[in-house]
Amino acid sequence: MTAAAVASPTRLVWRRLLRHRLAQASLVFLVVLIALSLAAPLIADLRGIDPSMTDLFRRFEPPSAQNWLGTDDLGRDLFQRLLNGGRVSLLVGLAGALLSAVMGAAIGVVSGYLGGRLDRFLMRFTDGVIALPLLPLLIVLAAIDPAKLHLPQGIAQSESFSIYRLVVIVALTGWTVAARLVRAETRALKARDFTRAAQALGARPSRIMLRHILPNAMGSLVVATTMAAGSLILLESTLSFLGLGIQPPAASWGNMLTGAQDLLQDAPLLAVWPGAMIFLTVIAFNFLGDGLQDALDPRSERR
Repeated sequence: MTAAAVASPTRLVWRRLLRHRLAQASLVFLVVLIALSLAAPLIADLRGIDPSMTDLFRRFEPPSAQNWLGTDDLGRDLFQRLLNGGRVSLLVGLAGALLSAVMGAAIGVVSGYLGGRLDRFLMRFTDGVIALPLLPLLIVLAAIDPAKLHLPQGIAQSESFSIYRLVVIVALTGWTVAARLVRAETRALKARDFTRAAQALGARPSRIMLRHILPNAMGSLVVATTMAAGSLILLESTLSFLGLGIQPPAASWGNMLTGAQDLLQDAPLLAVWPGAMIFLTVIAFNFLGDGLQDALDPRSERR
């Protein structure tokens, strides 16, 4: 097989994606946002600003050459706080979406391929998770005291532990969509000729699921993961806004909104900027998911 033939499916997907203008704009926005968030410490060093340092004499300063978006109620640079908050919110959203995709893919492919009682049990379990009230469940999980889990105090009170805990919490409720999608794809792919041929050659079920079914179900899984990332960023912001997510002084877009809710009359921009970042990021992931869905669907070429 030539290199051109191998690359042709990728070129077709890219060509279809380029037709979706909103998906293009969303992809550029997300790439720039992720790059700026990852480079936040470097940007702070280049600007000579410590985003965690408070200066009560510089509270509520307007945008200037030194503070591009002004300062907050504690005199901290708002632009750098937004970038640091983006690091946390994007990490929770993307890592949670990937973990949800792995959990959902594993449950979906096993359920769809093996079938029988195991399929019925896993799908009823999935229905039960879907039926649970999402926000109260997240609040209960986030309110669990890490000290009662017999974890070392240094780990339980660290900033990284709170982030990882939040990733696990949002993933525990976000895998159901991926599981249902992969199960449906698996049931359809199980009846295809290449799967029957692998079964006739004596391939083990685990090999068939990993080598033949999951790669062919990857398109739907990528779309579901992209859309889940936006939803999980919104969930993280909700939990942080309620005081159950990322705790100050660490910044996330959600707890920045919490700190700004009592200052709406005096400094409304403190709420506008993190709210705008949440809105734009979530809608960008949704538009990108729509574009990927069209790009990965061969029927869109005929349409």
